[in-house]
Amino acid sequence: MHNEVLNVVFDSSKFWPVAIGFIGLATGYVVMGGQALFQYPQGGSEAVEKTVAMWGAWMAGFMQFITGVYLIIGLTWFGVFNNAAPLYMAAVAFTAYGVHWFAVSHRRFIGSSPVPEGWMAIVFTMLSILGMIVFAGAGDTPVAILFFGLTLVYITEIPARLCHWTLGTRLVGLWQFLTGLWLIYLTYGVVLNLALGYHWWV
Repeated sequence: MHNEVLNVVFDSSKFWPVAIGFIGLATGYVVMGGQALFQYPQGGSEAVEKTVAMWGAWMAGFMQFITGVYLIIGLTWFGVFNNAAPLYMAAVAFTAYGVHWFAVSHRRFIGSSPVPEGWMAIVFTMLSILGMIVFAGAGDTPVAILFFGLTLVYITEIPARLCHWTLGTRLVGLWQFLTGLWLIYLTYGVVLNLALGYHWWV
């Protein structure tokens, strides 16, 4: 009786799941950023805080997390994605940002203090800068721009949270809202390029 090893090789796929993470984060940023920037609906009430938190957890949190897990499994277990170097950074970022959104949204849902998030923002500023370096180095300027927007969000959030900077909170909302709009552009670009053969700059 012979022991036989079965090797299964999967075909490479051009269908990266990044648009799922993009539209999830876009929704979270437009909801949370729009509420902070325009002060509508007025924050502070339990009903508003919980609704914003739920959109943050399920869209920005879950959709980014599942994208990150999908990417890392595709890269490491099955080897189905090409251009692995920048996609590895995408997998790290989507997973980390997804879990971060679960934490931020849960904090907001239960009404606990936002101040310690200033320390979190230091780490995520560094992660965002790393993303800029990787994607700029890989020649992917549109995604490097996304990480520039993320850097603005977190570098502003450090003093906004730790120093109770009210104007800073609205400025964070501005960066989130604008980055959310850029994420919608990226979502359109990825989907239209893959589904219809368009040539958007993404």
